[in-house]
Amino acid sequence: MLRRELLASIAAFAAATPTLGWADEPGLQVGAPARFDARSLIQRAREMAAESYTPRPKIPKSWRDLTYDQYRKIWFDSRNALWEGTDAPQRVDVFPPGLYFPQAVAMFEVEDGIARPLLFDMDVFDKTDKFPDVEIDDTLGYSGLRLRAELHKPRIFEEYAVFQGASYFRGIGAGESYGLSARGLAIKTGDPEGEEFPDFIGLWLERPTHGDDTIVVHALLDSPSVTGAYTFHITPGEVLHMHVSAHLFARTELRHIGIAPLTSMFLFDDTNRQRFDDFRPAVHDSDGLLIHNGGGEMIWRPLANPKTLQISSFVDVNPKGFGLMQRKRALEDYNDLEAHYHNRPSLWVTPGEGWGKGAVALVEIPADLEVYDNIVAYWRPAEAIPAGSEYQMTYQLDWGADPAPTSEAEPMRVINTAAGARPEGGRVFAIDFAPNDHMPEDLDTITKVVTTSAGTVTEGILQRNPATGGLRLAFTFMPEEAKLAEFRVQLRLGDAALTELWLYRWTTT
Repeated sequence: MLRRELLASIAAFAAATPTLGWADEPGLQVGAPARFDARSLIQRAREMAAESYTPRPKIPKSWRDLTYDQYRKIWFDSRNALWEGTDAPQRVDVFPPGLYFPQAVAMFEVEDGIARPLLFDMDVFDKTDKFPDVEIDDTLGYSGLRLRAELHKPRIFEEYAVFQGASYFRGIGAGESYGLSARGLAIKTGDPEGEEFPDFIGLWLERPTHGDDTIVVHALLDSPSVTGAYTFHITPGEVLHMHVSAHLFARTELRHIGIAPLTSMFLFDDTNRQRFDDFRPAVHDSDGLLIHNGGGEMIWRPLANPKTLQISSFVDVNPKGFGLMQRKRALEDYNDLEAHYHNRPSLWVTPGEGWGKGAVALVEIPADLEVYDNIVAYWRPAEAIPAGSEYQMTYQLDWGADPAPTSEAEPMRVINTAAGARPEGGRVFAIDFAPNDHMPEDLDTITKVVTTSAGTVTEGILQRNPATGGLRLAFTFMPEEAKLAEFRVQLRLGDAALTELWLYRWTTT
């Protein structure tokens, strides 16, 4: 399942008369004005849900048939960016259609309650003489957008977020490299009958005023099962903050949806290094799922690249947050001078209200190459959403090196998991915990909790790790006849948790 290569969005919403941009370059051209506000977008989504789903027209075949190398021969000239040459604190670039993006996304500039469509114009792109001749017609539009702001120096606008492909978007904290993605909505992820990918078919960008750090982006979502209206308040910085408000309208009964879905890549680390003949010690965009559940537990679930599809469900009521994290952050952890996996962001989800009963779902898909996004995590409500009904939610997305909230009572974090075979049989697991102020001098006062759902485990050996300053717990697992086992490991001081709760699924296939 190739999560990075998804088909995207929509046809144009209205015909319009172009107006030229500034003199040196054409600039992005805009069309006829129309009134716009968030309430009208919600009403538009509500009306669409009452109608049958109609797929948007595809762009010409000459664009859809572009190869990867050909698509790289055309790119946006940033001198044509939206709001270039103005005092607006943000810049917006657009991406060409084609390749993995066979439909256009309608885009609008919004100022003082007036929306003007961004009209497709080949002149805003640069291209080499190797870019083939392509057909130009009224189905064409841009495939997505990139946001830029002054992150480090005045008048130097650096990118920090991209919206492109279905309902996918990516973000980074200042100075980071792109890694994992988020989506507007996931439907039937991992289901045998196949997944449904809703599209953001339109994007509305409110022009920020001079000195305003936040940009507001509205999105219209459409798919056979559901429509939706989204509003993003996006503030770049060392940690990129996105406040998301969404109104969903069910065309059909929604039995399996994913709220705040996150998509990432995990190929190998110290748990499965032996399966890959690679000079690098690890390859992944994220190394674990972190959950702060409604009961106050901090759960760390190391990610895996299984040999068969694995779906895990962490049942909860009103979760406090969850996210896909990249905790290994040293170059030597990956030894990759090009991919910069040590600089990929983590992404934390904080619900804006009580989400009730449900589960954090984790989908792990087998992968043999790092180009495949094979990890998905999301919140799955316990109750189905009936056809014809409306569902609302808000949440915060924080992108950065370590965006999860912390407190003085925070347990010792898991910083590494390693596994391997023992010559005498079984497998050894070694879990490293980072030091904190609650780590006692006397290790005998610590209770080791090591359990398995199948096979047998040893009590474990607890030692100080001089390399980390923290603790290492190592235990041996004997599978016996088991094909699958769920481990639950934690260090405790009396009745209190000293460490995060380490959960892991072991399988033979």
